Amino acid sequence: MKKSRIVIQMIVVIATTLLAFNSLAQKILRVGVAGLAHDHVHGILNQYKKGEVIIAGISEADEQLVNRYKKDYQLPDSLFFRNLESLLAHTKPDVVLAYTPISEHISVVEICAPKGIPVMVEKPLATTVKDAERMVALAKQFHVQVLTNYETTWYNSNQQIYAMVNSQHAIGEIRKMTVHDGHQGPVEIKCSPDFLNWLTDPVKNGGGALMDFGCYGANLMVWLMNGKAPIAVTAVTHHLKPLIYPKVEDDATILLEYPDATGIIEASWDWPFGIKDFEVFGTKGYLHALNGNTLQQRDKDIYENVTLRTADYTNNIQYLSDVLSGKLDPGHDLSSLENNLIVVRILNAALESAKEGKRIKL
Repeated sequence: MKKSRIVIQMIVVIATTLLAFNSLAQKILRVGVAGLAHDHVHGILNQYKKGEVIIAGISEADEQLVNRYKKDYQLPDSLFFRNLESLLAHTKPDVVLAYTPISEHISVVEICAPKGIPVMVEKPLATTVKDAERMVALAKQFHVQVLTNYETTWYNSNQQIYAMVNSQHAIGEIRKMTVHDGHQGPVEIKCSPDFLNWLTDPVKNGGGALMDFGCYGANLMVWLMNGKAPIAVTAVTHHLKPLIYPKVEDDATILLEYPDATGIIEASWDWPFGIKDFEVFGTKGYLHALNGNTLQQRDKDIYENVTLRTADYTNNIQYLSDVLSGKLDPGHDLSSLENNLIVVRILNAALESAKEGKRIKL
């Protein structure tokens, strides 16, 4: 009798273990890739090579792009489709990831949402408020997630700042936030010609450095302020390298006004090196995320390094898996539609402010 009980227990353990492995296997997302013209597509292709994600299909009309990525990542012909409609007619992805020019994000959502397929786009959400609001309407109408991916979302340091400010109240009330985001310039750091073709176009990208890097700061500040939009936006832009970037600004400073706080976003394609940092000044102290893995705190005169805990999510695929399974509600987080609609409103107000030379109320 005792042996029978032990055998039954072993069977239960084995069955439970197999179910757990099965469950883990099912969590590997099948993604559709819309477009290859964005250099950030290397991220998902590397995740595919590591077995972290399944690519159901890739839509791209440009043959030279298709051939280049086929060769670089040893991708089979069967993965490629001329357009997104064809991809969705032949495959069943859990989500579509957009690597198109920003102005084409709206088209991706218009194709996917009526089919009940979630979408994640690369930052920012859209080039215009009209497109962003249309995406919100489609997401609500068809009950699908439309999310935005930022590199800085997955920084342990930024996640720690949020916890220290909003949960631990470590530095008191926020009074000023500063975000520096920039590098030497997309030409100077040797972005691909296909990426440069639209990144430096005022329509396809919506602007230059202001859109490309200004979105990071707006995203972080709206998040840290718990989803609240600023009351006004003021911006100054410069065109320091007109021979390299003839159509768009390459440097921008954006001021966000909150009732009791100020946000300063410095976005540039004119710096001697790349930087993505985040400073927060409170009534009792100061926090400075120097990069994704280094956070300093200062209460009076001494800077102290903060020990970082590993963030719950370290990339967009882990996050997407939990959102799509219902385990996680985006709420007002960094990828959420609510946050990124405000981000687009801020960016469009900044463009208007720089053009008109005046403060723009939101």
